[in-house]
Amino acid sequence: MSRVCDICGKGPSVGNVVVRKGSPKYKGGIGLHTTGITKRRFLPNLRSVRVTDAKGNTSRKCICAKCLRAGKVTKA
Repeated sequence: MSRVCDICGKGPSVGNVVVRKGSPKYKGGIGLHTTGITKRRFLPNLRSVRVTDAKGNTSRKCICAKCLRAGKVTKA
């Protein structure tokens, strides 16, 4: 199963996990120092839902929660 919404096409995006060490300056420390950066993935919140199309046919699609809440599909 691909992790892509069938309605809006939203898919995984990438970012970083940033590990910092130290105490921030506004708390009286010498500042935060970055000690490690690791790549990570942000996955969409997909739901498998039975939907009806304009002709009245039902099918199972993967819909992101944002499209589901917005009412972009009609549930069967």
